[in-house]
Amino acid sequence: MPIEFFLTLNIYDVTGREVKILVSEFKSVGSYSVDFNASNLTSGIYFYRLTSENFTQVKKLVFMK
Repeated sequence: MPIEFFLTLNIYDVTGREVKILVSEFKSVGSYSVDFNASNLTSGIYFYRLTSENFTQVKKLVFMK
């Protein structure tokens, strides 16, 4: 029986405003990749937050056009 967790992956601007939801669904344990089309965003610093059951990770990313 595979283990599933509810997973979210969101992108935020420097003011903390959510600009994109990339993942918001149940996923089985494993490795995944996500396509992120940022063509509608301006160049700058953004943050992504990956959240699951008892885990949250926030990292910075720089987007340059």
